[in-house]
Amino acid sequence: MTALSQQYTGKPPESAYETLKTITFVIIAAIIVRTFIAQPFLVQGSSMEPNFHNADYLVVDKIRYRLGDPKRGEVIVFVSPEDSSQNYIKRVIGLPGDKVTIRDGEVLINDQKINEDYILEPVSVNPTSDPDFFLEQKLGNDEYFVMGDNRDHSSDSRRWGPLDKDKIIGRALVIVFPFSDFGTVDNPIES
Repeated sequence: MTALSQQYTGKPPESAYETLKTITFVIIAAIIVRTFIAQPFLVQGSSMEPNFHNADYLVVDKIRYRLGDPKRGEVIVFVSPEDSSQNYIKRVIGLPGDKVTIRDGEVLINDQKINEDYILEPVSVNPTSDPDFFLEQKLGNDEYFVMGDNRDHSSDSRRWGPLDKDKIIGRALVIVFPFSDFGTVDNPIES
């Protein structure tokens, strides 16, 4: 017998075992984090320009709305009401119990015009660009009115109605890519 065969004990070397334990721990931790704490999200399309661009990569906070409710102005990621295999990113405009009115290109909440510093210019009033578009929607319990920042190029609550809270995945927290845009997401809150 050679010296090499005499040393084999049938167990993997200690370092291989430790490496396998570490890899298993990291995989389990990643699954727990993604399921309960934070989730990556890739922006697709131009509906949130100028604040988010196609191919921006974000981290979504999944804990915040287990402890509280979305606030006006927060940017959220949710399961599309039209296609449950798609996730969308939009801004919360109306809260449960609010009356949302869109008239003459202006968004009013409970008959008060809201300040929307996050959009570049006044917008056409709906995705079909109908100049006579008018919408008035009273939100029920656990219903939110969400809109894209790029109003002329967004499929949102103007098209498919209020968003149920149970469809919300979480709040956009950090832009991680491209690196030139790295930083926390500005979620202006209107009281």
